[in-house]
Amino acid sequence: MAASGCFGYGVEYADVVDLSSLGAVVTKGLFLNAREGHPAPRIVETPAGMLNAIGLQGIGARRFVDEKLPELRARRATVIVNVCGTTIDEYVEVSRILSDAEGVAAIELNISCPNIKEGGIQFGCSLPGTAAVVSAVRKVTRLPIMPKLTPNVTDVASFARAAEDAGADAVSLVNTFLAMVIDVESRRPKISNVVGGLSGPAIRPIAVRMVHECRQAVKIPIVGMGGIANARDVLEFMIAGANAVQVGTANFVDPFIWSKLLDGIGDYLERHQIARVADLVGTVETRQAAHEPM
Repeated sequence: MAASGCFGYGVEYADVVDLSSLGAVVTKGLFLNAREGHPAPRIVETPAGMLNAIGLQGIGARRFVDEKLPELRARRATVIVNVCGTTIDEYVEVSRILSDAEGVAAIELNISCPNIKEGGIQFGCSLPGTAAVVSAVRKVTRLPIMPKLTPNVTDVASFARAAEDAGADAVSLVNTFLAMVIDVESRRPKISNVVGGLSGPAIRPIAVRMVHECRQAVKIPIVGMGGIANARDVLEFMIAGANAVQVGTANFVDPFIWSKLLDGIGDYLERHQIARVADLVGTVETRQAAHEPM
């Protein structure tokens, strides 16, 4: 899947990528109304990734339904909409609008963006808050619900359980890690929001660990993400317990990455004589091998 925030609304890449070939296009986050986001500068490169504080700039739910969704339908894209809110009522209303629209396959509840001060991560860092958002949205939609979990907590598996218990159909993880970059010459932060979300290869081993922990805690599907740059990264997430993956920052580096990932996964399955990629999910062997007698 193309991760939210790194693939626009999907239509921007339609002439470069066959959208119907992707597991899904996960849209930029949508609030009820349009949002400007933070002033520039709001992206900075880091040695092994990217720091961003876009601030969830977006066109709002109704404009998305009117302007973007028809083209996504025409391109036969599987559309998952990333839903944001500053209140539970806003999550509910946006989800209700999307539920009435033709062509939305699922809702990813963004309760984990570290770049805004209101809503979002306030719910994602609270077990009752996570459950409350999921439960409220569950009452107004028949679409699959997939809360996107934050890594900025002590025990991410407990949040996956809270989401499952509240009625989530899946969980996605992880969102970006709260981080900061300083220009040492000016002694000022390099982005206007002071702090932002770190993505890219730097976070991958932590994200893999968190997916593995959540796989032990819940039975619902897990969509893993965080620093995926090649087919081996995809396979690592799936072996750890992810049923599917999202790719974000790497798409900025190589917009043609999608076919390379699929080809690499296919080569691995053929080499290991594995019939289905689903057969890899959660197959990591963590027990130490018994010592053979001398």
